[in-house]
Amino acid sequence: MKPTDAAVWEERWHPLREEWVIVAAHRQTRPWVGATVGADEAMLPRHDPTCALCPGNARVSGARNPAYSGIFVFDNDHPCVGADAPSEIEQPPAPNASRRAVGVARVICYSPRHDLTLARMSVAEIETVVDTWRRETRDLSARPEVNQVLIFENKGAVVGVSNPHPHGQIYATNFSWKTFDTELEAQRRYAREHEGRALFDDIISAEERDGRRVLYADDHVVAFLPYFARYAYEVYVAPRRRVAHASALSDAETAALARALKAVTVRYDNLWRQSFPYVMPLHQAPTDGGDYRDFHFYIGFLPPLRRPNMLKYLAGPEIGGGNFLCDTAPEAMASELRAVSSTHYEEERPSATAAAPRA
Repeated sequence: MKPTDAAVWEERWHPLREEWVIVAAHRQTRPWVGATVGADEAMLPRHDPTCALCPGNARVSGARNPAYSGIFVFDNDHPCVGADAPSEIEQPPAPNASRRAVGVARVICYSPRHDLTLARMSVAEIETVVDTWRRETRDLSARPEVNQVLIFENKGAVVGVSNPHPHGQIYATNFSWKTFDTELEAQRRYAREHEGRALFDDIISAEERDGRRVLYADDHVVAFLPYFARYAYEVYVAPRRRVAHASALSDAETAALARALKAVTVRYDNLWRQSFPYVMPLHQAPTDGGDYRDFHFYIGFLPPLRRPNMLKYLAGPEIGGGNFLCDTAPEAMASELRAVSSTHYEEERPSATAAAPRA
């Protein structure tokens, strides 16, 4: 007898990571006496005079932000890599090694408004964010010290965000990141073993044939919870056309990605009627001039919550063993997201300035 979505208990192959994911959905309702977390419910002002990212405000470096009205990109005042990294590095004895932390670290402010998120921005405003990803990837890729451009957003206090102003970050490094190396080799191997077929094309085809996990689809872009999701509400947003970098996206694909990002983030917030936390990396190939025809660019959402107030903790299986145990079935989680409104709940609230009914 086929189990219901809520009772799925099996192992699923993650073809991009080439590893097994244990899906044990019956564990979602197990007794829990551990820690819980609260939602980010504070009402934020449109402009915060103490915020280092708001227009016109001073940053810790002493620089003052311009009175920007759209996107604002600047070099991070606390960079993990950069031109000021020490150049004289003492070498440890083998097998250890060290080198200079060269690269570029930047911040992308999505909006001058302190109180917005992607879910509350217009599609046109989100499109300017995606276009900035295109431009920054292109410009940073041309630098000789950069071998990969990692663009990401951390959203929500539970993932360690110290400033709620809508923003993302860029780490352009002299090395390629492990996750993307793994995905690249998986896609290359799949092409070799399947007569040149593209892995991500087959993933998209499988998702659309099944249909249960698809959240958004148009002629250019598809968004879905992958069959092999490791996090409860993990979502992939991908162009249908295979490109290796954001810089290769067409204008039509950029606009479509903006629509898909709006659709996904609104459903996230509407799920529990709260600002939904996540880590959102852009999966791109290295930029060192290699052959990356097999790599398929996509945007991933990795939300840390599996219930409104409960984190997915990474513990023995994930940190110790290196494979994920997922306490939920992707089909059930997709059903929850598909069931909520596509209009943000904040926009459905009656205006505070609306006239009160007569007695």
